[in-house]
Amino acid sequence: MFRIIYFYLLFTFVLISNSLSNIEIKARTAILQDFLSGEILYEKEPDRSIYPASMTKIMTSIIAFDLIKSGDLSLDDKFIVSEKAWRLSTAGYSSMFIMIGDEVSVEDLLYGIIIASGNDACIALAEGIAGTEEEFAILMTAKAQELGMDNTNFTNSSGINDPDNYSTVRDILKMSRYLIKEHPEFYEWFAIKEFSWNRTGGDPITQGNRNPLLYKNIGADGIKTGYLAVEKYSLASSLERKGRRLIAVGSGFETKSSRSRESSKLLTYGLTNFDLVEINKANKPIDKVDIWLGKESQVDVYVKEDIYKTIKKAKKKLLKVVLKYEGPIEAPIKKDEIIGTFRVVYDDELIGEYDLLTAKKIDKVNIFTRLIRSLNYLIWGDV
Repeated sequence: MFRIIYFYLLFTFVLISNSLSNIEIKARTAILQDFLSGEILYEKEPDRSIYPASMTKIMTSIIAFDLIKSGDLSLDDKFIVSEKAWRLSTAGYSSMFIMIGDEVSVEDLLYGIIIASGNDACIALAEGIAGTEEEFAILMTAKAQELGMDNTNFTNSSGINDPDNYSTVRDILKMSRYLIKEHPEFYEWFAIKEFSWNRTGGDPITQGNRNPLLYKNIGADGIKTGYLAVEKYSLASSLERKGRRLIAVGSGFETKSSRSRESSKLLTYGLTNFDLVEINKANKPIDKVDIWLGKESQVDVYVKEDIYKTIKKAKKKLLKVVLKYEGPIEAPIKKDEIIGTFRVVYDDELIGEYDLLTAKKIDKVNIFTRLIRSLNYLIWGDV
């Protein structure tokens, strides 16, 4: 028979309906996500094509971070600055002001990209890694495809004007989420407000981070601004407060001030209208289930995934967690054997289902003990 155990949790949950969002963000397109639950809390034409401008540099950084993580690149490696890279620093673009023929470390180039938004640094890094910026852009697009950024194509490392360098705020969100999840130690660099370096042929130069939210007292710690005349202002932003992280991406803000104001408004909306609830921690025992004919009478069961849900404060319904399995479970049992399901139920509707696994191996008792237990069961119904 099936054993169903209900856990009535001391919190409630409501499915998020974006159509019921009670704010309007003054941007052409925008999206907001609760990082741990992955739930989208707000969206406005999130799949509309945009020119990502300097938000492109998030992917440029990711390519380098991945290579450092795999051991194929070092922060101490140095790349020679080409004329192409140097020219961008003299053409009015945002730059870290590298000089032709300079040998600049990967670490300095990354700081120049992340903090100073240096287009020259992007090209120097791209050429140093892939030989040419064009080849580097192929790596960027391949990574985008790997991350499920289905509406994105990269043609350069900086995001400067090119009609074939396009994306969506949903795709930029996916890229930002990957950055934060896979490279937390490097993501900390995006919160640095100032960068100084000893350039060749001049005094040390210091530049500030262009992300306006870093200078507001809201807990923002990234990510990247962007601007193109055709696209107007854009921003991928994130904050963390009391262990909860939100990520927002918006594009088509009319002014710098509206970019800052509306992005802050979007993140604040997520904080004040929703709560994050931890339902399960990966690999932590949830309960014990009975064992039939085993050397132990019970075994711990667990789910290997972290499970989070986002609560909308204005509408609360009862949330239940259900362990469903056919029991008692007959020995022998392998460690990590799937014996049932862990179900998250909202208002009698299944909203999440996960494998229920055994925490240890349980051997079967010998034949004599099995006979005694079988007789007990037949006579007394005792397992």
